[in-house]
Amino acid sequence: MPDLAAQPRQSLRFVESEEPITEPVTKFGGQPVWLSTPAWPMSEALGRPMRFLGQIRLPGEQVRLAYLFLTEDYPEEADEVVDTFAPDSGENAFFAQPGEPADFYQVATIAKGPTFGPDHRVELAPFDGEVDVDDFATRLGGAPQWLQGDESPGEPFRFVGQFDSSVDFPFEVDFGDAGVGYAFLDEASGQGRFLWQCS
Repeated sequence: MPDLAAQPRQSLRFVESEEPITEPVTKFGGQPVWLSTPAWPMSEALGRPMRFLGQIRLPGEQVRLAYLFLTEDYPEEADEVVDTFAPDSGENAFFAQPGEPADFYQVATIAKGPTFGPDHRVELAPFDGEVDVDDFATRLGGAPQWLQGDESPGEPFRFVGQFDSSVDFPFEVDFGDAGVGYAFLDEASGQGRFLWQCS
């Protein structure tokens, strides 16, 4: 299995698809393409399905997908704001198949559920080498550029990608004020961690 930490940085371009994408490829929006039994994450606070944001085809000969979900659309009757920024809040989920979700949120065996929008295929391009001090652009591979301090979850988690909610992204996603999300994966178990920071 290729080491995620050794993967070169790639830039992402999102293109809306005219048809639902049902292949095991990197895409955002639409519905997840499950590789085994569906495991739709449930919001810890609200007890209902999180929203599907996207899936990432992991490097290697074996077909493996990592899925990203967030709790969104907070009901007016909620007693408090549901925070999605913490990696173990039970209000976001990042995990791979083959593999397993983390144990701090429940999953349901439903194949389809709420999503952030229509399918967008992803075009990947090698990073051109131009780095700006404030370069928080959406990317896969390479190393994270932290908006605030380093919050890497540590071993055994490896950086997969980061997502700039203010530019380069096909949907409105609440990562706070001009926030950036960060995804990490334990390649052995398939468990992941996701968090976001804002300015």
